[in-house]
Amino acid sequence: MHPREFMPEALPWSPEAETSVLGALMLESTAWDSVGDLLTSEHFFDARNGRIFTAVAGLVAASKPADIVTVFDQLQASASGEGVDLAMLDQIAQFVPSAGNLRRYAEIVAERALMRSLIRAADEVKSIAGDTSVPVESRLDKAQGLLQALQVKKSRQMPTVIADTIVGLLDRVERLADGTAVPGIPTGIPSLDRMLGGGFKPGKQVIIAARPSVGKSSLAEQLCINLARAGHPAAMFSQEMSKEELTERAVANIGRIAMDRLLSGQLEQHEWSRMTESMEVMRNLPLYLDDQPALTLSDISAKARMLKRQHGIKLIAIDYLQLCAAGKATDSRHHQIEEMSRGLKNLARQLDITIVTLSQLNREVEKRTSGRPILSDLKESGAIEEDADVVILLSCYSANPEGANVIACDVPKNRQGRVGELALSFEGRYQLWQESSAPLQVRKTASGKRYTDEA
Repeated sequence: MHPREFMPEALPWSPEAETSVLGALMLESTAWDSVGDLLTSEHFFDARNGRIFTAVAGLVAASKPADIVTVFDQLQASASGEGVDLAMLDQIAQFVPSAGNLRRYAEIVAERALMRSLIRAADEVKSIAGDTSVPVESRLDKAQGLLQALQVKKSRQMPTVIADTIVGLLDRVERLADGTAVPGIPTGIPSLDRMLGGGFKPGKQVIIAARPSVGKSSLAEQLCINLARAGHPAAMFSQEMSKEELTERAVANIGRIAMDRLLSGQLEQHEWSRMTESMEVMRNLPLYLDDQPALTLSDISAKARMLKRQHGIKLIAIDYLQLCAAGKATDSRHHQIEEMSRGLKNLARQLDITIVTLSQLNREVEKRTSGRPILSDLKESGAIEEDADVVILLSCYSANPEGANVIACDVPKNRQGRVGELALSFEGRYQLWQESSAPLQVRKTASGKRYTDEA
């Protein structure tokens, strides 16, 4: 059948483009390289065209020639040749306007397939919206998930020869050398920046883990404040504290106002002026707070995409992983955490932002004489360790009820950077984190290795 003899359909598709792609593939074996990364059989509207494409793909994978006869034989051998005969294949092979435009024909086929998917998703969203037996929040989650799934339907990326990446690397190093580019977004804590190779990197997931009451939530907010004050939009998703509590901590941090006096309202005269000044600073901060409890991956994804689109967000801190809700309540907790961890990693890469995810440590750390946490202490799932680009483990090194605690900051995993440990200073009354000059005694593992020598 000639492509122009197809009856028009309600759903968008291009019979000419589909036929041109298949015709070019059967005339020239090397043509596969132009479309193999872009199309699958599901992209073809006409089911017969999809089956022909599958036959061609099978022949190419077996390093066999794909022409009219071999494709027909492949269809017959796989019992998938219904509606396809030699005459149809011959007509398709003759309908190739320009083999040089094959890539564009394939793009048209893929675009029409995405349009059809959007129409189907819209119909499904309409059906979901009308299902009053399901809570409206759940309907919204499901609808958002359907539409977001379409956003990641992109062409498969093909391998690149390393020689093609050299120019980009040289340009990047030169810009770093002359100061026109920075290696990362500074955290506001110089010693931590040095450990991270310049600061936070876009597309990365950073895990900050500790036992309760060490101060991981406070550190995450400090990092958000530091980035926001430097002009980099940041967000804090807290599932433990309200936005009001986060704001109180920010005022104490920026204004250097003791938390107990701030919460009681018993401020000294100079603290009233500091509070006013800190509030003026906060009015202009690109810092966004969210206190929705039991966040699902869909919730986080929707909020993150909105913040990226509307505000150009650079950092999102999530407090904390074990409080997130499961997508599937029937899954084991291990698999739920694994799904969340992998999803956050993918989200960071898709949006090109840094996601700082807080995590609890299990009780094993409390059984050690050194009190030093290790990677296996990450609670409930090894996927947390596997998916993270950077893991930061916090433990109290020395406590000072009258001043700042010294917090040991262990970095046992750091892709593209150093591992080791550094000291941080935490003044709880101000919720203030800074680097510390306090020396940390070198601690060892059970095997006797120096911690800073471990990869």
